[in-house]
Amino acid sequence: MVRVVPDVAGVTKTFDYLVPPALDASVAVGTLVRVVLNGRRVGGWVVADDVVPPPDVTLRPLAHVTGIGPSTEVVDLAGWAAWRWAGRPRHLLRAASPDGAVKGLPPPAARSRAAAGGGDHGAAEALGRARTVLRVPPAADLLPLVAAAARLGTTLVVAPDHTAAAALGGRLRRAGVPVAILPRGWAQAAAGGGVVLGARGTAWAPAPDLAAVVVLDEHEEAHQEEGSPTWSARDVAAERARRAGVPCVLTSPCPSLEALAWGHLQVPARTIERAGWPVVDVVDRRSEDPLKADLYSSRLVDLIRSSAPEPGRPVVCVLNRKGRARLLVCASCAELARCERCGATVGTTSTGALRCARCATERPAVCLHCGSAHLKQRRLGVARAREDLERLARRPVGEVTGDDAPGSPLPDAPVLVGTEALLRRVERASAVAFLDLDAELLAPRYRAAEEAVALVARAARLLGGKAAGGRLLLQTKLPRHEVVQAALLADPGRVADAELERRRALLLPPVAALAHVAGAGAEVFARAAAGHAGVAALGPAAGDWLLRAADHRTLCDALAATPRPPGRLRVAVDPRRV
Repeated sequence: MVRVVPDVAGVTKTFDYLVPPALDASVAVGTLVRVVLNGRRVGGWVVADDVVPPPDVTLRPLAHVTGIGPSTEVVDLAGWAAWRWAGRPRHLLRAASPDGAVKGLPPPAARSRAAAGGGDHGAAEALGRARTVLRVPPAADLLPLVAAAARLGTTLVVAPDHTAAAALGGRLRRAGVPVAILPRGWAQAAAGGGVVLGARGTAWAPAPDLAAVVVLDEHEEAHQEEGSPTWSARDVAAERARRAGVPCVLTSPCPSLEALAWGHLQVPARTIERAGWPVVDVVDRRSEDPLKADLYSSRLVDLIRSSAPEPGRPVVCVLNRKGRARLLVCASCAELARCERCGATVGTTSTGALRCARCATERPAVCLHCGSAHLKQRRLGVARAREDLERLARRPVGEVTGDDAPGSPLPDAPVLVGTEALLRRVERASAVAFLDLDAELLAPRYRAAEEAVALVARAARLLGGKAAGGRLLLQTKLPRHEVVQAALLADPGRVADAELERRRALLLPPVAALAHVAGAGAEVFARAAAGHAGVAALGPAAGDWLLRAADHRTLCDALAATPRPPGRLRVAVDPRRV
């Protein structure tokens, strides 16, 4: 007899089933099965075997074995993650399962004995500890680190996205290291041996006889699941390494405070770190008249005009605002242009109308206060910036935003302007300029500084180290800000030091544990959870609540013990956007 978690929304219970003799050899903990539940056949996972059912209960048999599923240790890990992120086990078991039915496994890969050339960035030292946070320059090559880990045995490598995973996987294979790239390589990963590599979901991948875990760019938001439960691949991988008793290495050019609180920080020599950052130019805009200043300093224009066109290495300009303008002011009465329906600020459309980003109401470009049609643009968007840069640079300028279709080709232009999505689509650049870095530094989010330095580090990676000759230009009115100084001095530790002081004062992660509660039942749930010792409820703000505790054990125990009220409810543990 086995216990099954059904893959059915809204069903939180487990059910016991008999194993027919014909299926006995193919059923184990983690096996994907089909069962009859409420008169219909549904999928599910075996989460326990040799169970003792309640007395006087007649059990149904399993209907069908779908294929191989997560291992016993991953099933146990899913149970822990359901507690840690206040979720349902089925969501996590689904992340740990193959995309299709796997009936059998190929032969295991041979153990890697290949050596990769280049500097190893302290790989031996990092892999010699249980927990290491390895700070590396943005331009660092991490192939030697992964190759060194692979020589220990089966290695789990979690990359921030599929593109990075595919590129690293190809290089490892050329270096003679056997690789299973997820999700297509799930069966090969389950067979064992070599490097198991992929994006966020790889934290749940099968890895028999696990010998090491490596998480690349641990600071990236992509490692955290956007849906509920909001599990983090970094934290799942680290917990998996702890349970297996194997070394875990988190790499990053700008480690997060959570990572620094978790493990030992290993940094490169200052000469190596400085060489791994590009030349940084800071444009101090404090003396400029705020009513007359625009996004285009003379140094920016000179940089764009003087950059010789290089195939595959455009000049990249970053502005995290879409559209033509995000803030308009009446030139006659100085009133802010707002939506007549909801009161939010409005922006311009390609036809010249005003459109509200909140409720999508459109109206003519006329001031509601005085009737003037002369509106000044104060916070330009990417579309307007493209037009201005094309006129100033006297060369074609392409536009890229996150709204572009996935896989669409980049504009064939020597200069590109776009949101941060542009930094993820370009492989190399000859120069990168942040047109309005202050918008990132002063964003109304508690992680604003960490997110800003992560963007700067990503831009630095496109340029390569100092020897590559690229230039990173930061336009700001806050030249003494720790993010600007960290880039200028190639010392990301400055951001961590300043941020930790603020987090301690404000009782924010990693000093405390947070959960964001939203939905119709948010208030009932938050007040009930706050009834547990050590948990405080903060709110409401726009109907949402925050729950705070000194640590995750206190918070997650309270969340697990609090009944969920009827109605929609979303609980996000470790929210990034607060």
